[in-house]
Amino acid sequence: MDLINNNKNLYIGIMSGTSLDGIDVVLTEINNSGIKVLKSYTHPLPETTRKEILSINQGQQTTLVKIGKINRDLGILYGEAVIELLKLVKRDNNSFSKDDIVAIGNHGTTVYHMPEEGFTIQLGDNNRVAAMTNINVVGDFRSRDIALGGQGAPLVPAFHKFILSDDTEKRIVLNIGGISNITLLIPNGDTLGFDTGPGNIVMDSWIQQIKNEAFDQDGQWAKSGTINVKLLDAMLNSTDYFIKSPPKSTGRELFNIGWLNKILLQDAFKEIKSEDVQATLLELTCKSIVEEIKKTNITFDRVLVCGGGAKNSMIIKRLSELLSPFNTKVSLTDDHGGVPTQDMEAAAFAWLAYRTINRKHGNLKEVTGASENTILGSIYLKN
Repeated sequence: MDLINNNKNLYIGIMSGTSLDGIDVVLTEINNSGIKVLKSYTHPLPETTRKEILSINQGQQTTLVKIGKINRDLGILYGEAVIELLKLVKRDNNSFSKDDIVAIGNHGTTVYHMPEEGFTIQLGDNNRVAAMTNINVVGDFRSRDIALGGQGAPLVPAFHKFILSDDTEKRIVLNIGGISNITLLIPNGDTLGFDTGPGNIVMDSWIQQIKNEAFDQDGQWAKSGTINVKLLDAMLNSTDYFIKSPPKSTGRELFNIGWLNKILLQDAFKEIKSEDVQATLLELTCKSIVEEIKKTNITFDRVLVCGGGAKNSMIIKRLSELLSPFNTKVSLTDDHGGVPTQDMEAAAFAWLAYRTINRKHGNLKEVTGASENTILGSIYLKN
């Protein structure tokens, strides 16, 4: 017996990533052949909530009460984000009915990701989202994959394969959010993917600490600095993550402002300029991505970039420079697949909800290391 009428093709996706720069929410139309983003909206994340989340996933002590309150507050924020999106949709199309929406796919906010210990924690009360919107919600996407021995991440490669694979071009889809991850799309070959290391996460934290700005607009602060090779080497040697073989995944529990500040305490960096630190962090993001691409020993035709880092022209410029010896073109995903760059991750979780509702697997075992492909997520039914 079907508990959900899935004859309609409308799904909402919610993504609040490690960058903590807002809550992205999209309304999509999905079928077996493609996906179309009908409307998108970014809901603000209050600074108090952002700081509370940061205090947890940067290793500071917390309490069950605090975790419970953050879980509640995020649930309310996600519900509000969906309601605001639907207001925009209704304004454009007065005949629209939310009853046509099959489900919401909500990633939640990751506060700790530790697959080697068999768990991952995403906060955001999906019962509250379902209650506020009266729409079915699919959440907790990562836990089933981890239960099957996988990393639980990245999950977006399956979506990248769906919309961005090509019959002739060897492609990489590069998502630069708080963390960077790549999807290797090889015609007639396996789809592979993993986290390469930090994306915007430490750059954002550094400019927040030094200049009290949310992010480095278009990489201009990094552009004003000079790469410090010793600092770059110290970062690369501070963890074995960069030399690990896939499948692998990471997050803010490893790459955070505390990690950077500890390195900067070394005598060699006591006089370093803050803009040089930013320039070196940008280089770390780009170099760690390109080094992982080089390890594949495959010459790729194109790298398609999405996520917040796609808006940083200095990142795009540096990636193009590092990849130019391999004749690999760097471009944005906007021109391929029909999903705008900034909507890619939220759309991915709308699609993963679609897969769950239709009893189709959402992970790729060759990406995550799980023992099998599996249906992902938990379902929270509307009234």
